[in-house]
Amino acid sequence: MTDRETEADGPRMDRTFAALADATRRAIVSRLLDGDATVSDLAAPFDMSLAAVSKHIRILTEAGLVTQRAEGRVRWCRLDTEALQDAAIWMESFGRFARLDLDRIEELVDLQLDLSGSGTDSRPS
Repeated sequence: MTDRETEADGPRMDRTFAALADATRRAIVSRLLDGDATVSDLAAPFDMSLAAVSKHIRILTEAGLVTQRAEGRVRWCRLDTEALQDAAIWMESFGRFARLDLDRIEELVDLQLDLSGSGTDSRPS
């Protein structure tokens, strides 16, 4: 088993995907891609209480996707991209397989057309 497979099967990756399974948390992560933000700033676009948004942020923090720091009474959030990057790298490996599968399907269609003797390719390009 490779290090990457071990990481993919680990609890950190499980927490990452569980945290990203919620649309609100994905929106928070997307917002934090632009830079640090306060909890109040992150809560602004949502039709939910500050406490509910704080719970989403706590889940992202527990997953290792967000770090928080306090400046007085203001809590700032920052995206920690390492866990997100591990998930992206793991998912990227499936993209390579999908591209290979699509290439193989195209080859099989071309072969079938050749075997049927159609001689013309009426498939849209």
